[in-house]
Parts: sequence; structure tokens; C-alpha cells
Amino acid sequence: MSKPLLRIENLNIAFSESQVVHSLSLTINAGETLAIVGESGSGKSVSALGMVNLLPSNAAIDGERWLGDTNLADLTEPQWNGVRGNRVGFIFQEPMTSLNPLHRVGKQIGEALRLHQGLRGHEARQRSKELLEQVKLPRAGELLDAWPHQLSGGQRQRVMIAMAIANNPSLLIADEPTTALDVTVQQEILALLRELRDRYGMGMLFISHDLNLVRRHADRVCVMYRGEVQEIGPVEQVFQHPQSDYTKALLAAEPEGRPQAITHAPPLLTARQLSVSFKRPKTGLFKRQPPAFVAVHPTDFDIAPGETLGIVGESGSGKTTLASAIMRLVTSQGDITLGSDKLSSLTGDALRRQRHRLQMVFQDPYGALSPRMPVFDIVSEGLRFHYPNLTTEEVTQRVNQTLREVGLPESCAARYPHEFSGGQRQRIAVARAIILEPELLVLDEPTSALDRTVQKQLVTLLRDLQARRQLSYLFISHDLAVIRAMAHRVMVLKDGEVVEQGPCLEVLSAPQHAYTQALIAAAHLNPNNK
Repeated sequence: MSKPLLRIENLNIAFSESQVVHSLSLTINAGETLAIVGESGSGKSVSALGMVNLLPSNAAIDGERWLGDTNLADLTEPQWNGVRGNRVGFIFQEPMTSLNPLHRVGKQIGEALRLHQGLRGHEARQRSKELLEQVKLPRAGELLDAWPHQLSGGQRQRVMIAMAIANNPSLLIADEPTTALDVTVQQEILALLRELRDRYGMGMLFISHDLNLVRRHADRVCVMYRGEVQEIGPVEQVFQHPQSDYTKALLAAEPEGRPQAITHAPPLLTARQLSVSFKRPKTGLFKRQPPAFVAVHPTDFDIAPGETLGIVGESGSGKTTLASAIMRLVTSQGDITLGSDKLSSLTGDALRRQRHRLQMVFQDPYGALSPRMPVFDIVSEGLRFHYPNLTTEEVTQRVNQTLREVGLPESCAARYPHEFSGGQRQRIAVARAIILEPELLVLDEPTSALDRTVQKQLVTLLRDLQARRQLSYLFISHDLAVIRAMAHRVMVLKDGEVVEQGPCLEVLSAPQHAYTQALIAAAHLNPNNK
């Protein structure tokens, strides 16, 4: 057999004498994809970063690391700079934070070409354009002059891939490359990575918490838990005949069950001819104002007390814009009625007095909580605003009670967000919302950044809260397994238009529209989970 492209033996990683990776051993061959799976905190990303010396200076790393005939453990920092971005490409988890917001796309790709190939000027720009075309981005020449914030999540991820393959690396490390992307874009990104791997004969280390994606796109899988390998082997062997109890639990962690049935009652929320448009900037001083961009076309829907309406669709379909319109966070047209109050006609103090009745849980649990405030202040802030007459003792009692309700100990109140895992932060965000006892909760991709086991826990928590408090949910997600476990009804959006809606199980089991059928096919839903 030929020598492995990457060989790791007994890799140990520690921070301040706390060991986080224990005796990790693995190999990757040219043209092969090895996936590392495990829940948050299992050591997946730390292991990948440690392999290529991207951890902070307080990390202690030992063990054998070989890239072909190169002993990585003996490299100096200048030598590492010649390996990273050249022989090893790295696709980071969050492209919006990995791309420099102050530099255009072309300059960022060109930097890798300048450092490793000495390309500059027109030559670098032409090669950058070719790379964007390789990752199948339309209008590649125009995108070279775009800023990262002007691109969608899928486009930014493709730019990251273009940068990673710019110098034809022999090893590509992809750390959660599809997190927060909808199912169709996920398939496109992974199909692209597979095509590039096969074209250039690269080895690929693929880190993911999505077991469905791993099963379809990896050759072998390594299961990690608390920094230790639980088992490693061919994907089908591990998935069909898992040996470790942890692997069995991980495979069984897909959200399951259904929300509690609801009784017929007048709608809590009513939207009629709700639409959202954004003005386009003029292209010149004497040019006509271009027509507005319609993000959400006129649509009607209701949400009953205790009901969950799921909203699905690709990135850019208008899901979050629709939720923002319901929350009155963006200007919209049409009527929005909550109970007997017409929210769409309220402004200023009158609108603020209604805010406690509808609350929002945002997609990113890392960015939604202020890093400078302890949990007590985060959770109690809205309560102190809407109920200023509450005493300190009453506020403390409500905070502690709410933390217990979302499954967190009272001792959490004195700690800061950075001290919690992603799942715990999302529970804090839920606590901040429900402490005001809202009637409607808008949840925008609340599980997208969470691993399967934590997703399952959060879905169970949200269903329990709904049953106890008779909460209504507007639940946005690209994960159809989560939608099936949460929603009574589902609404499918494409390019700002509702293409299909109806009872959740009916739509998912017998979709009528071709777009819905494509979404479901891309998701590979397990038909046994009802």
C-alpha cells in the first residue's frame, strides 16, 4: 500500500494542563475523505487546528504528525507558513468571520496567490477569476470586486473554498463547511468539494455534526467524545454496526416525536397581504430610480394559540425577512394582527408596550448575547423594562425560575456567555424571551449551529414549554427533520413567494410543488421518524 497522505499518531493537546485531546491516531489517503464527528466540545476542531499548528501559544501539542514525508512536528513557524495555504488548505466554519470585511473578495484570494506563487496584478486577478469559476460562482468577474457582506452564506463559503484550493493543496481540511446553510446549498457545496477532491486527488478531512451529510459524502468516519476516539472505520460499517455506546446514542439523536395537538380557536396572529420591499440605490446621478427589490411577496397566513408554523426555504428565500416583518423590525406592507391589536399600525411607545407579547430567538447563540453582561442581566433586561415596578427580589425570583424552566441551574446567573456551550447559550436566549411570558415566539434557525444531541434536547425543551405555556411559534429552519418534530403546519418559501403550505406531515410526505420535492430529496429525511 502507498504511504498515507496524512498520518497522525498519539496526538495530545492540552491547555493550561487541561488535556482536551487524548492519543488521537488517524490516517488520510490521497483522494479519500475522512470525517470526524462528535458533539460540541468533543475535540473535533481543536484536533484539526492542532494538526496544522493554528492553536494559540498556550496550547501544548505532542505526538507524531506527518504530511507525506514531512515531519510536521519539527517545522519552524516560517516553514509552517509555507505549508499552510499551500500544501494544506483550510475551510473554516464561519466564512463571515474568516473573510476580512475590509477587503474585497479578489484581494483576499489574490493574497494567497501572491504569498505562495508570487502572482500579482492582472495575473493574480485572472487566476482569482478562474478559481471563482471553478467553485461555480456566476458572474465571477463582478464578484472579485464585491465585499464579503454583499454575498450570501453559500457564496461566501464558495469564496472560502476558492481560497483554500488556490495553490492546489494535497490536503483539504473542511471544518463544518455547511453549518447554517440550507439543504440544497449544502448539497451543492459538498458535491463541489467531492468534485475538486477527485479532480486534484486531494485528501480531505471533513468535520461535521450532520451525520446524514457524513454518511453520503465521507469514505471513513472517526467518532470522538471528550477528546478521545470512540471508533473509526468505513462509514457504512460504523453507521450500520456501531460498536461504541456513544456512537449508538449519536446515531439515535435525530429530533423525533411530534408537537402536542392543538384545539380549534380563533387565530392569535393574522397576516394579510404582508410584503417587504427594499429600495435599490441609484447607479448614477441622472439615472432613474431602479424598481424596488421585493424580498417577500404579498402573503396571508394565521397562527393559532399553541400552534407552530414552520417556515422552510433556501437561503435568500425571504424566511428571516418575513420573521423580521412580523416582529416589526423591518418596514413592511399589509396587515399584522396579534389578538385584537393591529400591530402594523402601531409605532413608538404603543408598539413598545406590545413587544412583551411577541419575542424572538435569533439564529446565532454566540452573537445574540452581549459578552459584557452576566446571564442575570441578559435574562432580566426585558423584564425590568416592561415591568419597572418589580422589586429586586421579585426579579431575581423570576430569573431563577425561568433558568430552571429551560434546564439551567440558578448558579448560571452570575456567569458570562463565553463560559457556556452553544446549546447552553441558546437556552439562555430562550430564557430571555420567555421570561416576559410572550404569546408568540419567533425562532430563527435556533438549532442550526448545534450538534445533533443538543438539537434534540432543544426541540424537546421547546415542545415542553409550548405545552406548559400554550405558546405559539413561528419556527424558521432549513433542517426538515427539526421542522417535522416541531411544526403543526409548514409554509415553503422560494424567492419571497409561498409555493406550498399545509399540515406538516402532509407536505413532507406528499409535496405537491417541484421546489418542495427538491428540498425534501436533498434533506434525505428518515421515513421511520414520525
